[in-house]
Amino acid sequence: MEKINRSATLPAMKKYFLKLYQYNVWATKRALDNLRRQRVQDEKILSLMGHVLAAQFLWLHRIKGLPPPDVKLWGTYSLDQLQGMADKAGSQWLEFVEGTESFDREMTYTNYTGEPYTNNVEMIMIHLVNHSTYHRAQIAMLLRQKGYGPINTDFITYDRVITGQLKD
Repeated sequence: MEKINRSATLPAMKKYFLKLYQYNVWATKRALDNLRRQRVQDEKILSLMGHVLAAQFLWLHRIKGLPPPDVKLWGTYSLDQLQGMADKAGSQWLEFVEGTESFDREMTYTNYTGEPYTNNVEMIMIHLVNHSTYHRAQIAMLLRQKGYGPINTDFITYDRVITGQLKD
């Protein structure tokens, strides 16, 4: 993973979100590579990874004021479909973060059951990475239960990799 060197003059939240979303891309790629390497076809595992990626599209569309994306929040996806979704979601989120100066704004939206909510975009963005981490941990647990090997996607591991202290 190439370390992206950013100017010290970037606003603090922008620097934070760049780091957080670069980590999220790395962790998702690492998890998917692990599934592919072990030829995992378990429906529950693939469904959880699909949920992670569908949620990334859903939240980005909400934040940008776009119509809902054409994804199923709890759909069944193949590894190839998941890889395509991960590539697209990762690049779109990084583009959004790089192209946005301030994330501190309130946003009103309806959730997938039609209930209205108002949240700060910064909180949504933090939630989304936490949500992804939570479900990647569930995937790791299911992998272990089903006799596969999980992969480390801890943030500190990512930091060690991008600073050259650990081989990816």
